[in-house]
Amino acid sequence: MTNLCQIAGLTLQLDRYPPEQKNRSLQAWDAADELLLNTVLPMLATQQEQLLLLNDQFGALACALARYAPVQSSDSYLSQLATAHNFAQNQLDLKLVTQISSLEPLPAASMVLIKLPNNHSFLRYQLRQLKQQLPASTRIYASAKAKDITPNLLAIFQQELGPTTASLTVKKCRLITSTIDPTQPSPLTPQFPLQWPAEGIDVVNHANVFSREQLDIGARFLLEHIPVCAPGQKAIDLGCGNGVLGLALLKKQPQLQLLFSDESYMAVDSARLTLMANQADLLPQAEFVVDDCLSQQADNSADFIICNPPFHQQNAVTDHIAWQMFADARRVLKKNGRLRIVANRHLAYSEKLARLFGGCIHVASNAKFTILEAIKRK
Repeated sequence: MTNLCQIAGLTLQLDRYPPEQKNRSLQAWDAADELLLNTVLPMLATQQEQLLLLNDQFGALACALARYAPVQSSDSYLSQLATAHNFAQNQLDLKLVTQISSLEPLPAASMVLIKLPNNHSFLRYQLRQLKQQLPASTRIYASAKAKDITPNLLAIFQQELGPTTASLTVKKCRLITSTIDPTQPSPLTPQFPLQWPAEGIDVVNHANVFSREQLDIGARFLLEHIPVCAPGQKAIDLGCGNGVLGLALLKKQPQLQLLFSDESYMAVDSARLTLMANQADLLPQAEFVVDDCLSQQADNSADFIICNPPFHQQNAVTDHIAWQMFADARRVLKKNGRLRIVANRHLAYSEKLARLFGGCIHVASNAKFTILEAIKRK
């Protein structure tokens, strides 16, 4: 599929990120982006606005609105890299957009554009931020596929912000318009980060971290097969989420040097908080890095990598993230270093590992998951 985007009267070149991924049928923009832009661009032509963009996954909104110097808030480091890539493709100055993480305070804004996240807990967190930090005069617009704008979703906007309406369907998408009512009390929903016990660990989760109130069943199975590393070795919890796998490694070998890595700002901070809640004395042995897989890590620098790889990117089912994780792991591992993963059995990751490492070991399996280990021989 072409990366040439004609949207709201603009022509842009937009790639999904990373640009070299094999599934070229997926676009970096959608009709929900177009609906937002068609709504706000006429307003911006007649009045000056302070723009805040939430969840602009590949930078389509930021590119189209670059001249208005927007602020782009995201929990995804990959989203920030995608925006930089697409700005460069369109000869746009990246200094025109201010990029902040989901954990940073929101800046002053008179207009907010939201691409709806899949995670309703994260949506509530973001809406609560808007209500707490922005004035009642702020105009808030959100867009998504019409099938995703349910009565329950509209109720979340009304509960967290105030009066909310939804448009008729346009190209299978709808627009939500909401205003802030400062007199309306916030609902008694969980306050993030959450802390809860699981498998002898106090787990801490920010709002946008997968498996927020119970352990992911794949991670739970891998916890039953945590290896023992040697003292002083370096291990990596790749795609660390809330950090339970890395913490389990440290519990088995307290003299381990451990890197927690994820592309989500909330995930990396959740891992830090989980370690603090359980083994605060081991914090000096841990490093927490927001990264695109292991792009920032040196070749031949780690002894062991543990990973519960995702098989989707937002709504798109894809294996390119796992491929990149495995390839980065092979590069970063020392000779005889080991990568241990857990995955759904139907994904056939053993074939991918065999292509990269020359083979893999079957460690364990159950009805749904398999645990595989690959060794870097040369």
